[in-house]
Amino acid sequence: MIKKYLQASVLALLLSASALSVAQDKTVPVFENGEAQIVEGFSNYKDWIRHDLWVETSFNTDGDDTLDRVHVSVTRPSQTDTEDLKLPVIYVTSPYFAGVAPDVPGIMWDVEHELGARPTQERAHPEVTRLGKRPIISNSHIMKWVPRGYIVVHSSSPGTGLSQGSPTVGGPNEALAPKAVIQWLNGDAKGYTTPDGDQEVTAFWSTGKVGMTGTSYNGTLPLAAATTGVKGLEAIIPIAPNTSSYHYYRSNGLVRSPGGYLGEDIDVLYDFIHSGDEAKRPYNNKTVRDTEMAAGMDRETGDLNDFWNNRDYLNQMDGMKAALLMSHGFNDWNVMPEHSNRIYQKAKAMGLPTQIYYHQNGHGGPPPMTMMNRWFTHYLHGIDNGVENDPQARIVRENDRPDQPTAYAAYPNPDAKNVTLYLNKGGNQVGALTTTPNKRQKTEMLVDDFTISGKAHAQATNSTHRLLYSTATLKQDLHISGESTITISVSSSKPAANLSVMLVSLPYTDDAKVITDNIITRGWADPQNHKSLRESAPLKKGEFYDLTFNLQPDDQIIKAGQQIGLVIFSSDKEFTIHPKPGTELTVDLDKTSITLPIVGGLDALKKAIE
Repeated sequence: MIKKYLQASVLALLLSASALSVAQDKTVPVFENGEAQIVEGFSNYKDWIRHDLWVETSFNTDGDDTLDRVHVSVTRPSQTDTEDLKLPVIYVTSPYFAGVAPDVPGIMWDVEHELGARPTQERAHPEVTRLGKRPIISNSHIMKWVPRGYIVVHSSSPGTGLSQGSPTVGGPNEALAPKAVIQWLNGDAKGYTTPDGDQEVTAFWSTGKVGMTGTSYNGTLPLAAATTGVKGLEAIIPIAPNTSSYHYYRSNGLVRSPGGYLGEDIDVLYDFIHSGDEAKRPYNNKTVRDTEMAAGMDRETGDLNDFWNNRDYLNQMDGMKAALLMSHGFNDWNVMPEHSNRIYQKAKAMGLPTQIYYHQNGHGGPPPMTMMNRWFTHYLHGIDNGVENDPQARIVRENDRPDQPTAYAAYPNPDAKNVTLYLNKGGNQVGALTTTPNKRQKTEMLVDDFTISGKAHAQATNSTHRLLYSTATLKQDLHISGESTITISVSSSKPAANLSVMLVSLPYTDDAKVITDNIITRGWADPQNHKSLRESAPLKKGEFYDLTFNLQPDDQIIKAGQQIGLVIFSSDKEFTIHPKPGTELTVDLDKTSITLPIVGGLDALKKAIE
C-alpha cells in the first residue's frame, strides 16, 4: 500500500513538472518596472491573426428595419489560437478610418456677415469617397501594443466606413457603438462574420478587460464609451478630446470656430466624416444634418440649448467607472485645453483614478509611452505597479522634451492662488495692470476691425482698435497655473458685438527661445448673453453690461524681463464672425478686472514686479 502511494506521488510530481515545463514554454506577457515589455514571441507581425467582423448594436439610425452593426477589425498574437492565450484589449474607434470629404470651396460657413444674420449663400456638401481595404481598418497602435501582450481592436464609427448607421457628431449612438464592441469582447453582445448574416463570432481570446485611447475625435470616443459605464472598460487615455460640441463651436454664447477651421460648425464635421453606405446617406442627411442639426445648432444667436447640452459628456459622467488619464496641449487652439480640464476636474471629484498630462504645444500629443504603459499595465493586466499613487499631474515645462514632464500633486498647481489685477487708463497705447484699483478711471473705447489679427493687436504700440494693459516688467519668473477669469463691463454702439480677450507675454515675439507661446491664454464671449448662456437679447446703445467668464486653462512660467498684458478687442480674425468694421465697444475700467491663478499668490506677484 505504501509502495503504491509512493509510486503515485512520484507520478504526480513528474506530471506536475511536465505541466510546468509546458507552461514555461508558452509565450506570456512580461513585466519589468511596472511596464509591459516587448516579447519576442508576440513581435513577428507575419504571425499575427487579423480578421474583421460586425458587432450588433442596440440602435437603428439609418432608416432600415434592422439594428445597426459596426465594423470591427482585430489584430492578435497567434498564441491566442495556438496556446489558448487570453489577453486584454487596446481599443481604438474613429469616424476617420475610411476617408473624409474633400476640402472644396464653400464647405465652411461664410463668416463675412453681420452678427445675428444668416449667410445668403448655403454651404457646399461634398461627398466622401470611401477608402480602405478589408480586413484592415487601421494600423494605428498595433506595432506599439501587440508586441507587449495586448490585442488591438479597431472599429469605424456609425455611418462611416463599413459600419452601418448614421454619424451624429456627439449623439447617443456614438457612445453606444463602442459600448456594444466592449460588450462583445466580454461575451455580452453578438458579433457576426458579415454585416447582414447570422454566422456568429466570439471573442474567446479576450480577458474582457479593455482600454481605449485615441487623439482628437478618436480621443472623444473613449470618453463617450466610458460615460455609459459599460462593464469591462477599465481605463481610457483620451488625447486632446472634444468633450463638448458647444465648447468646440461656441464660447460663452458667441459663435466661434475652432482654430484653423474658420467657419466650421457641427454640420460641416458631419459632412466631413460621412463615409458610410452611399445608399443610406440621403436618409441620414435628411434626418440628422438637415433636420436635427439645422434646428438645433443656431448660428444666429450662439445660445446654449438642449441640442448642445445633449452633446456634452460632462453631463453624462455619473455612471463612469473607467480610470482616466487625460492628455492635452496648452496651446491647442483647435480642441482647446478646457475640454480635458473640465472632465479631469469632475472625474477627480467623483473619486475616479485620474491623472492629467499637459504639454506646451498644439493639437494632439500623447503622454510619454511609459505613462501610457504603466496605466494600461495596471488596469488591464492587473500588475501592482503603484500607478494609482503617482503624482496626479505632469506638465511639460517650457522648452522641455515632451517625454520629460514635471510632476505636480494636481492641476491647477495646489500652491496657485487667485490674484486680481485692475485696469488703469491708457489702453489705446498701454495702460497699467495693478494689484490695487485706481478709482475714477472712467471708460475707454475701441473700434472693431476684424481684419487686424490678435497678434497685431498685441504688437501695436498705439491703436484705436484694441485696449492693452500690462504689468510692470517682471524681475523674476512668475508661474501661472489654472484658469484666469475676466470681469468686464462693456457697452456697444450696435445691438450685437463680438468680445475677444487675450492674456499675452510682452514684448510679443516669435522667438520660441524666449517663451513657448506669447499667448498665455484667451477667451471669447457674447455680451448679449450677459444674463445666461441660454438667453440673449439685443444690446442697447450706451448701456453697460457686466460679464464674467473664464479664459482657457494654462500652466506657464513667465520669464523675468517679460510683462503680462491684457488685450481686449472685438472680432477675432481667426475665430469669430466677421461683421463690418466700425462697432464701438466702451469698457468701464472701474468695473473691469482680470484674476490670475498665480503660484505663490499675491506675494509672488509683488516680489516679481517690485
